Amino acid sequence: SVCSKWYCDATDLCLPEEEVLTSAVRAQKQFESQRDCRLSCGKYGSIWPMPTGDCSLSHDRVHFDPWKVRFNVVAPNAVTTQFLRETNRLFVSNLLKECTRNCTLTGSKEVLVKATVNDSSLLLDWATDESYMMVVRTTDTASFVDIKAATVYGARHAFETLSNLVTGSRGNGLLLVSGARINDAPVYPHRGLLLDTARNFLPLRYIRSTLDAMAASKLNVLHWHVVDTHSFPLEITRVPEMQRYGAYSTTQTYSRTDAVNLVKYARLRGIRILVEIDGPSHAGNGWQWGPSAGLGNMSVCLNRSPWRNYCVQPPCGQLNPLNDHMYAVLKEILEDVAELGAPEETIHMGGDEVYLQCWNRTEEITNEMRTLGYDLSEASFLRLWSRFHQRNVEAWDDINHRMYPNIRDNKPVILWSSRLTDPQHIEQLLPKERFIIQTWVGAQDSLNRDLLQRGYRLLISTKDAWYLDHGFWGSTKYYNWRKVYDNTLPLGSGSPQLRQVLGGEVCMWSEYVDQNALGKSTIARLLDIVVNPTSLIEARIWPRAGAAAERLWSNPKSAAYLAQRRFYRYRERLIARGIHPDAVIPHWCVLHEGQCL
Repeated sequence: SVCSKWYCDATDLCLPEEEVLTSAVRAQKQFESQRDCRLSCGKYGSIWPMPTGDCSLSHDRVHFDPWKVRFNVVAPNAVTTQFLRETNRLFVSNLLKECTRNCTLTGSKEVLVKATVNDSSLLLDWATDESYMMVVRTTDTASFVDIKAATVYGARHAFETLSNLVTGSRGNGLLLVSGARINDAPVYPHRGLLLDTARNFLPLRYIRSTLDAMAASKLNVLHWHVVDTHSFPLEITRVPEMQRYGAYSTTQTYSRTDAVNLVKYARLRGIRILVEIDGPSHAGNGWQWGPSAGLGNMSVCLNRSPWRNYCVQPPCGQLNPLNDHMYAVLKEILEDVAELGAPEETIHMGGDEVYLQCWNRTEEITNEMRTLGYDLSEASFLRLWSRFHQRNVEAWDDINHRMYPNIRDNKPVILWSSRLTDPQHIEQLLPKERFIIQTWVGAQDSLNRDLLQRGYRLLISTKDAWYLDHGFWGSTKYYNWRKVYDNTLPLGSGSPQLRQVLGGEVCMWSEYVDQNALGKSTIARLLDIVVNPTSLIEARIWPRAGAAAERLWSNPKSAAYLAQRRFYRYRERLIARGIHPDAVIPHWCVLHEGQCL
C-alpha cells in the first residue's frame, strides 16, 4: 500500500489510515509502513518463532545505518569468540537484505551490540542450552543491545530474533524497535527437517539455502537422508565402491570435502547434520559389487521385478543380514560418517519398511537361518532384523570408543518406527537405552503413547501433517501451513514424560521433487542459468516447515489463526534472504489484515 500512515488497533491489526474507523485508533502511534507497524503490533511483533518467556516491545523506532552496528563479544575462549564473530557477520548480511533502498543513512547513531556467552564449548546436542536473554534500549547518543546466553547457540538465536526487530525504511537505512526485553528458550531440543537427496539428487547450493532458511526459523537439525536403494551419492573414503556403483552419475555426488564443509556451514547456523545410513531395507544400488569382489551378496533382491514381490517401492534392495562381509563394509561406512560429525553427534540407522518376503524368498538366507536354528516364522525374521541393528550399534560403539576414548557413555542411535517397534514386542527386540524411535504414524495412532508408556524416547514426524511430499502423489493430501502449525506433539509441556519426546521433524521426501526451477524459460534451462535460482523443492518446504519450527520451539497453546500475521512477515523475510517460499494467501489479504478471515 502507498498509504503513508499505519496504526496498530486494539485487536493487534495493522491498518492503513483509510481503514481506521475510530478517532481513538488515530490518536495512537503512527507508523510509516505496514512492516514498521508489524514490528511491535501484538505482544510478539513479527518475531518468528514466538518467544516462550517474557516479551515486551516498544512502539518507538530507531532509524539507523546497518554499517553503524558495532559488536562487542565477551566469550571464554578463542573458538567461541570466533563463532560469535561469524554470527555477527551473518547477522549484518541479513540486515542488509532488509534495506528497501540505500542502506547508508547520513547522521545515523550507532547501534552497540554486546553478546556475552558463558560456556566455552561448541557442543551441540539434545542437552545444549539454547536459551537467551536480550534487552534493547535507546538513549540520546546510541542504541544498546545486550545479549546474554549460556552457549554460542543461544546467542545465535538472539541475533536471529534481533533481526526480527528490524525492517526496511521508506527512505534510506533501517528501522529498529527502540526498546525490547525478551527471555526465550526452546521447548524441544530436536527441531528438525528431513531432506532426502537420494531419490533425486540435490546440488549443494540448494542444501545450503535450506540451511539458511532453517537458521531463520531456529530449526537445529538437518536430517540428511543421503542414501537409499535408488542411489548412493555420498563419497565413503574407505569404500569408494559405494559411490562408484551407487551414484546416478559422476556429477551427481557429494565428496568427503563437500560433506565436511556442509557440516561446518550448518554448525555456524546452529544446526546439526544428522546423517542417515538406511538399512537393512532401502539399500540396493551402491551395494551390488559384492560378488565381483569375492564378498558375496551384500544386498539381496537387488533391482528385482516384479518389484511388488520384493519391496515396498522400486527399485528393490535389502541388506543381507547373514553376510559378515556386509557388516564389515557397513562398519567402514559408519566410521566415515562418525568422522564427519562432532564427537557428540549420533547417527540415524533407518530401519523402516523392511520387506520380510524379500529375505524369505532368498534361498541363501533361508538355508543359513535353518542352519542357525531359526524357523521361517515372522518372529524369527524379526529376531534376525533386530540382530542386524544390534550388530551395527556394537560397531558404532567400537568406532566411537576408538575415536573418543575419553567419552564413556554410549550414544543412542535413531531408528524409524516399523514392525520391529510394535509395542507388543519392541522391548524384546530393541533396548530403550540404545534406540530412539522416530515415529511416522498418523496423529490419531496410539503408537506414540504406547512407546512412551514403555519408556522409549521419541522423535515425532506425524505423517498426516508433517510429510511435505504429500498431496503430490497417490491418494495423499496436501497439508497447508495451518495444518502443519496445529499439529501438536503427543505430550504437552508440564508432563513428566516430556523429556522422552525430544522433538520432531518435518520430512521432505524427494521422489517427486528436485531442484528444477519454477518459471524458468526454455533458454534459461538450456543455458543452466543459476543466477537467483528458484527451486521447486524450496517452495515445497517453505514456508510450511517454518510453521513446524514454531510448534517445536514454542509449542503454542493458540491455533494458527492467531499466528498468521507474524507468519506472513516471516515468509517475507525468507524472500528477502533469497529463499523462494510458496505463496500461502493472496497478497491483498496480507495488506488488508483481518479482512480475509
